[in-house]
Amino acid sequence: MLWTQGEDTDWVTLDFHVPNPSDGDWIGVFSPSEFNASSCPSIQGSGQIPGPAICSAPVKYQLANYSSGYAELGKGTLKFQLINQRQDFSFGLFTGGLSNPTLVAVSNKIAFVNPKAPVYPRLALGKTWNEMTVTWTSGYDISEAYPFVEWGAKGSPPARAPADTVTFGRERLCGEPASTVGWRDPGFIHTAFLKNLWPAKEYYYRIGHTLHNKEVIWGKPKSFTAAPSPGQRSLQRVVIFGDLGKAERDGSNEYQNFQPASLNTTDAVIRDLDNTDIVFHIGDISYANGYLSQWDQFTQQVEPITSRVPYMLASGNHERDFPNSGSFYNGTDSGGECGVPAAAMYYVPTENRANYWYMADYGMFHFCVADSEQDWREGTEQYRFIERCLATVDRAKQPWLIFTAHRVLGYSSGFYYGYSGVFGEPMARQNLEPLWRRYGVDVAFYGHFHQYERTCPVYQEKCVQDGTVHVVVGGGGAYMSNFTTVAPPWSVYRDMDYGFGKLTASNETTLQFEYRRSSDGQVYDSFTLHKDKQNV
Repeated sequence: MLWTQGEDTDWVTLDFHVPNPSDGDWIGVFSPSEFNASSCPSIQGSGQIPGPAICSAPVKYQLANYSSGYAELGKGTLKFQLINQRQDFSFGLFTGGLSNPTLVAVSNKIAFVNPKAPVYPRLALGKTWNEMTVTWTSGYDISEAYPFVEWGAKGSPPARAPADTVTFGRERLCGEPASTVGWRDPGFIHTAFLKNLWPAKEYYYRIGHTLHNKEVIWGKPKSFTAAPSPGQRSLQRVVIFGDLGKAERDGSNEYQNFQPASLNTTDAVIRDLDNTDIVFHIGDISYANGYLSQWDQFTQQVEPITSRVPYMLASGNHERDFPNSGSFYNGTDSGGECGVPAAAMYYVPTENRANYWYMADYGMFHFCVADSEQDWREGTEQYRFIERCLATVDRAKQPWLIFTAHRVLGYSSGFYYGYSGVFGEPMARQNLEPLWRRYGVDVAFYGHFHQYERTCPVYQEKCVQDGTVHVVVGGGGAYMSNFTTVAPPWSVYRDMDYGFGKLTASNETTLQFEYRRSSDGQVYDSFTLHKDKQNV
């Protein structure tokens, strides 16, 4: 049994022996333990690094010769880290490489003490500034147990907030591999709404489920600090990045395994968490790309962040895009997910859950979060939302107006954008730049291109004093993207490395931005915006 000490992860040591070892031998981690080892060569991991071509995708896998001396002795030992994912596990030993696998042996089955236990709490702002939502995953349907959050301020008696519960089946997904070899039951996702919070006050909470016999299954105790009220002058710190993804701490491989720095960035943010109030992850979230077990891997990886501060998402191409699914782009980057797992796994305060755009207030900040995978052009529903979001901010209370989207709707000298000659998504600035100008957007953030770039305050490709600063913070974890050879005049700083951005405001007249590399957490670029009080 795993998780005997109440943890949601555990390490397993696997010993194995093959009479005739070869370089193509590999071991897969499967959950549930009963799996289909038949070869499915036509449906394997698409993209830069394909995975094993079998009909039940492993959660992860490792080459047998990763164990020292395996090639000579045919014996090896590997250590795997497992996380609680609602089902039992087994290990399969294969020969023939990833493209022609043949099952040689299967291990005994193992499981966590309580596979259904509530895990991986995820905070997000609600639809009003004084509401916090708590989302988590479990194996308990509402017919088995009552989900709730017990919460309260320190020194006060706790209250209980009931939780909504959602899940989804294969029929909700729009293509392969998500609906075929990549499918894995997502369990049940619960969200509770903690309302009427006192601004900037610390609260404690625990996720839980009450069984029919009145026994309560608890998650770990956690805490968070409520958002400051609109206009409240205090130290307010916002971390922002895109394109993070997930990786395995045991060194094993996953499908679509092209996010080499995701753990570095995750750990860098965790180390600075005492100096962070809210996080915006602006698209390309888990890079599961249709292999649904990886959503669990991701929620576990970022849980030290999401359980303490609001974790706000934007939709990216690797969450949403798929042909004939209603996305603005017809690529296959979501692997058939078409936005369903992302919308279920993480709460965002949208007006309509079918639309992944929303506004959020945090103290002196007003955020307008667009969905670059849905049509933003003038006349569309999203365009009307963007204008309404920008127009309704009270600049006396919230002087700092921030626009975010996944794809670069503003300015980027990434190689692809430069090659096309547009230096951003086609038609984007044509439609949106007049809005940014009219309503005085201070900074616009994007991901999608895996690099860092900052512009001058810019309008119509010229540096102007009252323009918008555009920042690409797409270096969360995925492989780097190249820049154009020559930087355009509006490009002030470019860095092809992994990192994240951080906004800091303590009053209505000064806003500081820092770009930090994930490797060391140090600041490599910064700027400060100033406002006159009479203009706020």
